[in-house]
Amino acid sequence: MSFSSNSTVSNDELKADDTAICIRNLSKCYQIYESPRDRLKQFVIPRLKRFTRQPPERYYREFWALRDVSFNIKRGETVGIVGRNGSGKSTLLQIICGTLSPTEGTVEINGRIAALLELGAGFNPEFTGRENVYLNAAVLGLSQSEVDERFDDIAAFADIGQFIDQPVKTYSSGMVVRLAFAVAINVDPEILVIDEALSVGDELFQRKCFSRIEAIRDSGATILFVSHSGGTVVELCDRAVLMDSGERLAVGKPKQIIGSYQKLLYAPEDKRESIRNQLLQANEIMSERVDDVAGLSQNNKMQEKEYERLQENFDPHLKPVSTIEYESRGATIESLKILTLNGEPVNGLVRGRKYRYCYSVRFDVAASNVRFGMLLKTTSGLELGGSISAPSLAESIPFIPQGKVVSVEFTFHCYLNPGVYFMNAGVLAVCGQEETFLHRKIDAIAFRVLPETSSTATEIVDFCCTPLVSIDE
Repeated sequence: MSFSSNSTVSNDELKADDTAICIRNLSKCYQIYESPRDRLKQFVIPRLKRFTRQPPERYYREFWALRDVSFNIKRGETVGIVGRNGSGKSTLLQIICGTLSPTEGTVEINGRIAALLELGAGFNPEFTGRENVYLNAAVLGLSQSEVDERFDDIAAFADIGQFIDQPVKTYSSGMVVRLAFAVAINVDPEILVIDEALSVGDELFQRKCFSRIEAIRDSGATILFVSHSGGTVVELCDRAVLMDSGERLAVGKPKQIIGSYQKLLYAPEDKRESIRNQLLQANEIMSERVDDVAGLSQNNKMQEKEYERLQENFDPHLKPVSTIEYESRGATIESLKILTLNGEPVNGLVRGRKYRYCYSVRFDVAASNVRFGMLLKTTSGLELGGSISAPSLAESIPFIPQGKVVSVEFTFHCYLNPGVYFMNAGVLAVCGQEETFLHRKIDAIAFRVLPETSSTATEIVDFCCTPLVSIDE
């Protein structure tokens, strides 16, 4: 399940600009045969044709899993790769790790790689867990004495008890990934590559793994991983790469890339190609300016001293520039606003007070099993929480006819600490056999929680903690 590459890159430029992974014009093509007979024909007949000086024929069709992918990853960066199933994410990681050869292009690696790819890859099922630890660690470049020194740490992290001396073929999938991850993180990797392997673990183990990943990241290692969890990518990554149909559509800040990925994922089939083209044409999803990271234009920013008075207000300049709108499937979200309980529009909120988040939805087509939602996020895109209008489809609105306009209101308490936040809005309905978004707006509106000079609350959420300190006699 692990693979190591101790590649020493002689390219002085690669080292000079502190690049860990350099990918240039990478492509991977597979030959797809309709039947075993065609495979045999391809093996024999072209050789005979060349021998008789006739033009050879092809008995296969080409499938390009990757096509002309290029990007760099700096030392110490954490980069997430997102995309739909079949977009080429796993193929890309396998080529980077050296377990797959590219058809075209180059990959230059500067550092030792430890990788978690397909579940069970690199483990001999007949060997015990202990034997596989030594085998796997040797592949990753450790000597037996080094493994001896680290074995207790590996066994403790895997936490599979006496199964460490049982054959791996008797392990559950969760036990296999525990052991593989424990080996990979204890070889002090300079580059750690993870391909969604941690999704098989339970929640406690996943939290344990991500905590260790954060520690590895903080130590200066480079991390590259595939995830379908937008929140994980936003929380852990410095940058993200959006892949689709083997192409690199975009590279940029995680928040914007995840928004683009979700827009593409939920787009109607007839609109998907135009969205792809828009993303391909935009060379940079997001500039490196701090203002864009915050999702606000320079003119929108106001000094905190203007908010010293703890009174709700409305700032017409406080508008997000990071709004992403899904393609409509027959409904349109309009007139988004935050109101006080008295109905006054505000976007400067006071912590601890209650507000109303309102919007309307115009239905251009009839819809069944309709639900409405909202979501609160930080400026980095971290999803803090939200709500949906019905807990299940059975309690959703059974039918809304064409031409109707529905008013939606969510009441919420503002228990956020001072700062700028964003709100999403969405409407879902059952189309065919599954529930999907009829329309969604990401970062639809922005609001600011006003600062308080006397507050003792820290971080993002105010849990209304009351400090009580006493000195023992």
